[in-house]
Amino acid sequence: MKRIISIMKKSNEWPISELVIYKNNQLLALNKPAGLGVQADKTDDKALLNLAEIYTKGKVLLTHRIDRPASGVVLFAKTKGALVNLNAQFQERTIKKIYLAVVGVLPNGEEKGELVHFLRKNGKTNKSYVAEEKQSNAKKAILSYELLESIDNYHLLRVELFTGRHHQIRAQMSAAGAPIKGDVKYGFRRNNPDRSIHLHAWQLHFDHPVSLERVELTAPVPDEPVWNAFKILKNG
Repeated sequence: MKRIISIMKKSNEWPISELVIYKNNQLLALNKPAGLGVQADKTDDKALLNLAEIYTKGKVLLTHRIDRPASGVVLFAKTKGALVNLNAQFQERTIKKIYLAVVGVLPNGEEKGELVHFLRKNGKTNKSYVAEEKQSNAKKAILSYELLESIDNYHLLRVELFTGRHHQIRAQMSAAGAPIKGDVKYGFRRNNPDRSIHLHAWQLHFDHPVSLERVELTAPVPDEPVWNAFKILKNG
């Protein structure tokens, strides 16, 4: 019988083998469920990093993070050489990071655009605050977005990150008047029942650290009524 290792969040079960979207001798990519932390925190919950090491039966190295209430692709390196290579790609911004976000209104009322702000992280509140101009301890944040589809109450946005700041998409969307569905921390009117937010790390494009071939990963969205309502996601 195939051994399945899983963690529980309320009544939900997440088999590790079903989270794997890419693996080879250098890398492992998992589709993180919403509500599961990438790294261990103050709670006693297992994190995605722990599960990745159980799956590989060895140590893996984290290359980037996504927020706990969000879902989507997270990439791990299996060797120090792969980690160094990927870190360089992130710093040089040659890695493409594409998210999907569900919002109740369009950012600044526009179907397409670019958002540029300066973000200042507050460690005590674990929240980033937006300024239009550079301030002390604030870092420039840039993203672009476009509308993919609208349904009765919500809009599906494709968001591309050009910088990687703490809570960047959440903070910038809120500043543009379009907080992400379920994200009460950044101004959405109510929680999702499971405390998730409708933000999904959809695609990650990078150069393989050994072959140098371009790799394009796509993480399926959660099987959930609002995500399922968008026809474009069903069609590929």
